[in-house]
Amino acid sequence: MPRQASGSTSAGHPGPRRDPHHASVLPLPSPGTTAATLLLNATYEPLCVVSSRRAIVLVLAEKAEPVDSAADVVHAEMISLAVPVVARLTRYVRVPFPASVPLSRRAVFTRDGQTCVYCGGSATSIDHVVPRSRGGTHTWDNVVAACRRCNHTKADRSLAELGWALPHPPRTPSGAAWRLLGTRTVDPRWREWLGVPESVSA
Repeated sequence: MPRQASGSTSAGHPGPRRDPHHASVLPLPSPGTTAATLLLNATYEPLCVVSSRRAIVLVLAEKAEPVDSAADVVHAEMISLAVPVVARLTRYVRVPFPASVPLSRRAVFTRDGQTCVYCGGSATSIDHVVPRSRGGTHTWDNVVAACRRCNHTKADRSLAELGWALPHPPRTPSGAAWRLLGTRTVDPRWREWLGVPESVSA
């Protein structure tokens, strides 16, 4: 009588080999999950934004830990993991950030809370406090968020000519968080770590 091979699932056929690394190979998060994860340094300082898949790999490798997670879960053979929305590195990484924050329309809106600095309405454009036609520069201390009406009314006139005044002088934003805001949409769940006003749209 033939003897069944040891460790097999059926006679004469060896069982499937288990790849010890298979559990760490996770599928891409579903389209309904967040596409990006805010990565914090070990000190909780905003570091960068990575793909959700990259964040999952860092968590599985114990190089990062989830701080906030989405409702979506990815599954592998031996593990299930909620998709991290915010993750924190377990070891501090020193990164030489650029000296200045890039000036962009989105970053100006973020700094000014999406509101017109002249009337407090919803901002739809940016304005040069000192008009460029009068030698004004395209720099942080001369660019503000404005609504279409105020921008059109002001045109190339100075604030003194209009009798207007700014609530506070425009300044260059500082801090690592601002370097992440110039070119991307802000996930509402990142606001706590970025110090972004609630008025900033996601």
